[in-house]
Amino acid sequence: MVWIGVVSFATDASTEMIYPLLPLFLSGLGAGAGFIGVVEGAAEAMASLLKLVSGRLADRARRKKPLTVFGYGVSSLVRPLTGLATHPWMVLLIRLTDRFGKGVRSSPRDALLADATSPEHRGRAYGFHHAMDNAGAVIGPAIASALLIWGKLSLSAIFLWSAVPGAVAMAALIFGVRERGSDEKSPAGEKVKSASLSDEKVKSVSPSAEKVKPVSLSPADADGERRLLRYLAVLGVFALGNSSDAFLLLRAKQLGVANWLIPFLWMVHNGTKAALGTLGGALSDRLGRRRLIIAGWAVYGAAYLGFGWADAAWQMWPLFVFYGLYYALTEGSEKALIADLAPASRRGRAFGLYYAVVGLIALPASLGFSALADRFGALPAFSVAAGLAAAASVLLATLIPEPSRPAKA
Repeated sequence: MVWIGVVSFATDASTEMIYPLLPLFLSGLGAGAGFIGVVEGAAEAMASLLKLVSGRLADRARRKKPLTVFGYGVSSLVRPLTGLATHPWMVLLIRLTDRFGKGVRSSPRDALLADATSPEHRGRAYGFHHAMDNAGAVIGPAIASALLIWGKLSLSAIFLWSAVPGAVAMAALIFGVRERGSDEKSPAGEKVKSASLSDEKVKSVSPSAEKVKPVSLSPADADGERRLLRYLAVLGVFALGNSSDAFLLLRAKQLGVANWLIPFLWMVHNGTKAALGTLGGALSDRLGRRRLIIAGWAVYGAAYLGFGWADAAWQMWPLFVFYGLYYALTEGSEKALIADLAPASRRGRAFGLYYAVVGLIALPASLGFSALADRFGALPAFSVAAGLAAAASVLLATLIPEPSRPAKA
């Protein structure tokens, strides 16, 4: 669904006008690295809990789009208010509300995209979605830099201007995105449709049958759910070492990257993700999801070791490019693997569980990283994260078999 990509492009342009400058803004308000870790970790943890709830609601609702619209609307309205904050706690409240919107929208949106995509092209579809998301993350810092350098605007004013791409995203979502039922594209959806027809026959015999809902899964779906839970456990190991990217921006500043170059650095990073994201997802359709995820986690570990060993500002530029390769290899592949393993009738729940695992561990991951960095220095903190990525790669290779790829029509 191209329009979902457009929505993500505009939304991320709005978000990324703020995100790379947020650590600098918080520092100016008197917040330290520990508070930044709390802001990012708490925001993502809350969003992940909501993604779990919204995923279950999406499975039960007749339509997924209303939840998606509500979630995007909340974020688009509250995000620019960051520019009005005068204390760090205000930023925390705004960030939490912004992530509330993200928590509501993400699982229904991903399930909606799975419903509209055939399994053999699922990796490409999610890869394209993330590529558009990351393209917005290139435009956002570029706009922020232009307003900062040539417009001579303050950080607060730039944050207020982020309302413009947010409004564009809402218009594209409301007027462009059309929802399709899961039965239109997915073979599994045919089973869901048949089950619904059978339910109608039962209801015509007995009114009390309306309360009866099928709960059993086919053997193949039950096996997929078991593999899904094992995969989520492995993902949790990786997530323990995946702290907020705000620490990478602080590392760049620590090594001497000028404030006005920080948005450009973030733009280069996201440009790598945008340029390679669709390709990475498409490769998972051909080579297998697991291989691409393991390759991405290996890149992550190598990049984090590089951030730990770096001792000059210029080294940040190739490292941020290389780090973007990790996202290109994993973003589409991870989402496609979730959709592959989950029964069609439970995809919202599956994406909710996925986001819950990643987000709930985000807070201890960020707090742990900041504690290690404050007490022992950057290298030990980055090395521990790289070690967790290596451990997760081994677990994924040994515990999770590659899902069978659907035959081409």
